[in-house]
Amino acid sequence: MEGSGVGQALRLFPSLEGSLEGSGAGSFSLKDKITIVTGAVGNLGMATARLFQQAGAKTVLVDRSPDRVREAFKDISDSPDHLLAGGVDLSDAESLGKLIEQTLGKFGRVDALVNTVGGYRGGKPVNEADLADRDFLFNVNVRTTLTCCRAVIPQMLKQQSGKIINVASRDGLSGSAGYAAYSASKSAVLRLTESLAAELKVSNINVNCIMPGTIDTPQNRSAVPNADFNEWVAPEAIADVIAFLASDAARAVNGAALPVYGKG
Repeated sequence: MEGSGVGQALRLFPSLEGSLEGSGAGSFSLKDKITIVTGAVGNLGMATARLFQQAGAKTVLVDRSPDRVREAFKDISDSPDHLLAGGVDLSDAESLGKLIEQTLGKFGRVDALVNTVGGYRGGKPVNEADLADRDFLFNVNVRTTLTCCRAVIPQMLKQQSGKIINVASRDGLSGSAGYAAYSASKSAVLRLTESLAAELKVSNINVNCIMPGTIDTPQNRSAVPNADFNEWVAPEAIADVIAFLASDAARAVNGAALPVYGKG
């Protein structure tokens, strides 16, 4: 969905602001959904957090920096409906365990997890690429997704409900010259999503992922200034799709990898 992001979503799905009358009432609603958003200070994470908040969700916003998330979300820093969780190492099970304890202590449940943390490096052939770059990509793209899912699953199993949305990539579908490690890491996110979906479907837990191409961010525009930005997808448009997957309207969608390439 293209356009004005949050406003576009609320026009297309008015029930994001409340409940619909009649059959399937409230199926698009995110009202009071307890949602953990990792990478909340990033472009996609912030767009997702703001959309969910406007749609009535109660958000737990996670960032590695102790201070950055509080600075980015000053307007809700003292809100009883949101939790700003800085200083969380998403690759560390103990750090995540404390996050889940804090979340349950405040809200008592976890309805959705949105994993937006990720990284991108590439450009060199396999035999010339730095092994440190490979380790970085598998840590930031695969390990963080895996550990975050592992952290929320016990509570979701207890509830017998939940939604997990991961962020893979178009590059996870096939390899390309110079980007082997990145493509492999995002392919791993796809396979992880499929495996979790198969394991958890009997417990009413839906696990899906989205596959962006190039996201229209200031950083990407700076890196590729001569590109046709009209072919890129705004973070707000991708957030619309994430909101759908987190809602009850997507209750029949499980193990899917949704392309969000736009015109690219």
